[in-house]
Amino acid sequence: MTVEVATEGDVIEVVKYANEQQIPFLAVNNAHGAITTVGRVKNGIMIWMRQLDSVQVGEDGHTATFGGGILDKAVTDALWAVGKQTVTGGCECVSVIGPGLGGGHGLLQARHGLVSDQFVSLNMVMADGTLEIIDHTHELWWALRGAGHNFGIVTSITSRIYDTKYPTWAFQNFTFTGDKVEALYSNINEHLLRNGTQPTDLFHYSFFSKNAAIDADSPAIFFYILQEGVDAVREAVVAPFLALEPFATFKGSGDYPELPGWIGWANAAATCQNSGLANTRFPIELQKYNVIAQRRVHDLLRSTMNEVPALNRSIILFEGYSQQGVKAIPSQDSAYPFRGSNLLVSPVVRFNENGEELTRKAKTLGEALRDILHEGEDNRHNIKRTYVNYAFGTESVEEIYGNEFWRQEKLLALKKKYDPDGKFSFYAPIS
Repeated sequence: MTVEVATEGDVIEVVKYANEQQIPFLAVNNAHGAITTVGRVKNGIMIWMRQLDSVQVGEDGHTATFGGGILDKAVTDALWAVGKQTVTGGCECVSVIGPGLGGGHGLLQARHGLVSDQFVSLNMVMADGTLEIIDHTHELWWALRGAGHNFGIVTSITSRIYDTKYPTWAFQNFTFTGDKVEALYSNINEHLLRNGTQPTDLFHYSFFSKNAAIDADSPAIFFYILQEGVDAVREAVVAPFLALEPFATFKGSGDYPELPGWIGWANAAATCQNSGLANTRFPIELQKYNVIAQRRVHDLLRSTMNEVPALNRSIILFEGYSQQGVKAIPSQDSAYPFRGSNLLVSPVVRFNENGEELTRKAKTLGEALRDILHEGEDNRHNIKRTYVNYAFGTESVEEIYGNEFWRQEKLLALKKKYDPDGKFSFYAPIS
């Protein structure tokens, strides 16, 4: 059953009713997370949050309060109208709070940190249906910024907002054929990533995707550079990539709210449409691109697509956010465990679900791609660092929430205290 709530009080009443009837429940914003663990909800209630989409800018101009179901575009547009910004995800159709509870990467994170780093307070419906206001004085404050899906339903957040200092952005995109894998990612390491010191005004993004108009046999590489505060991406930035003789290139500029449209993350783009496909992700966080591993994953994707055409809409995403604002906050200050990572990588295996055999092949591909990327790390971490908001569902708790003993101990103690019956144990559960 789906209940579309319209007020904070509605959420409270649904949770109380579900508890009385011993029915499981799951809050949903816009179905961004595709983790398999939510499939454990059987004969339950989906609490649909989309009507909780208010925006209220504080009188001091430094904070704003957002409804628990609001999506990124609504926040960006409302703040832009009053000359303000805050960190949200880059995709217009994704919620603010869902990713924020798992940390939340965003295009302004180089300046201000993660989405969760902007939180000032949260209104949260707890497992017993009571409402709590949680801020830095509450012991759950640490856990909600990185593992928040495990503790309650957020009905609103108050977050920091900032004056818009750099309204104009520019982009240049490049299309490369598959033979340019090594050269492209070597250039990104040297000229953009720079051992984890990518300039704060830059964002790079690429993906492997099959496009018959470019190459019927092999995935092409689509690569974007975005720069803040300029009318055109600086020549020194794009020159190393133009020297690789791309198959095609295109550039433009505009205001910050236009940015999702440039990279295919706008509401009207295919990314935000319900295609009917399974979109299973197998994420891993890395320090730099290993060009040998990049070649191996490209070749595996190519060979699998040719052998199993039902998987040929799969892609591999490489997100290169600048990290200064994220790394400025001590890792121990929140449950988000991987502040030292420089890259967010995610094989996305897309297919029409059509029997167990195809599902098995999809999972085998996704896990194999992730294993190659993990094996290619220099000074390899002993776990595959997994961004919780992209997780597939087979990852260990340590891979999602960090393998430090103190983190595991602290999360489990808080879970036992605030959700002893596991009411919130469907999205990347702690235990």
